[in-house]
Amino acid sequence: MCFHNALSVIAQKVENRYNAKFEQQSKFQPIYHGHAFGFMNWPVITNEKINIIQEYNWGLIPAWVTSNAEAQKIRTYTFNAQSETAFEKPSFRNSIKSKRCLIPSTGFFEWQTINSKKYPYFISLKEQEIFSMAGLWEEWKDIQTGKILSTFSILTTAANPMMEKIHNIKKRMPVILMPEYENDWLLQNLSKERTMSLCRPINDDLMRAYTISKLISSKKENSNIEEVQKEYKY
Repeated sequence: MCFHNALSVIAQKVENRYNAKFEQQSKFQPIYHGHAFGFMNWPVITNEKINIIQEYNWGLIPAWVTSNAEAQKIRTYTFNAQSETAFEKPSFRNSIKSKRCLIPSTGFFEWQTINSKKYPYFISLKEQEIFSMAGLWEEWKDIQTGKILSTFSILTTAANPMMEKIHNIKKRMPVILMPEYENDWLLQNLSKERTMSLCRPINDDLMRAYTISKLISSKKENSNIEEVQKEYKY
């Protein structure tokens, strides 16, 4: 699944790519390695504000959740949403119908398992420095505090042949949208059939991947640095 992502460019590049402006541009810094388990903020472009880049928390909290304790629990299971079942799952079926977003990325990380050992990879696109993952978003109101928390989830699909070899246990990958389909994803009246047609794995000829060091897994060192994406041979 897609729990580790990167957006290792300055804010201006993201704005130029999407012809949109950050709500709070001064806050954004390049993300060389970001992971879902910190419920971190990530730039998104929603279907309600296509000209604004907002920063939402990773880990979708459905609007129907009633308590803070339930919200904190459910978001640990909603970093990703399987596109094949999103229309049926209670956590996602409202969002996939009406609350879709683009999640900018410059690359993501996955692990290959060989003889019980795991080797990390960095995966990106050959001809797109910044590309879009398909996402879902939601706003949840904490009844106790009145605070509104904006959250998102990354949609996943079956792995293409290259990703099958890398992510060789679960064989999944994020839904990556080609630029010509990004506007379709943000349409308000997108049909279920069209939604599902956009959630197919992209051609692996468009992708590149290489092994990186185990800095990414370090509990003692900061992995959110440029070196985490450097190629490393095992």
